[in-house]
Amino acid sequence: MQFIDLVGAVAAYRHSRSVVVSASMDHLDFVAPVHVGDLLILKASVNRAFRTSMEVGVRAMVEEPREQTLRHVSSAYVTYVAVDRDGKPLPVPCVVPETEHQKRRYEDAARRRELRATETKRARDMRAALGMGWHV
Repeated sequence: MQFIDLVGAVAAYRHSRSVVVSASMDHLDFVAPVHVGDLLILKASVNRAFRTSMEVGVRAMVEEPREQTLRHVSSAYVTYVAVDRDGKPLPVPCVVPETEHQKRRYEDAARRRELRATETKRARDMRAALGMGWHV
């Protein structure tokens, strides 16, 4: 998980050209094990930029050197926020999708953002109904 966050942060940093902080990680799926000694390859892509945040998709694969193949082992969507020296959010450049694949990831990112907002509201409402005093 640490490698996923680091690789995603590099992609977000390169896109925003500013320091970024992790805001959330969702849909972290482990689809196959990674063993000690495996060659891990991670790829990250900024799917969509919002005002100050970016959704980055990260895909982890293991290279099988003898067979010269890649095996998918994990994927995640991580949201990063660009911040200034005082930790205040900064606007980020838009993502302009060009290929059909990029356009699909761009649209999917908007749907995931809506789902995250709905889940956050539902969690707040549930805590309030239970009388829990902390907030997200």
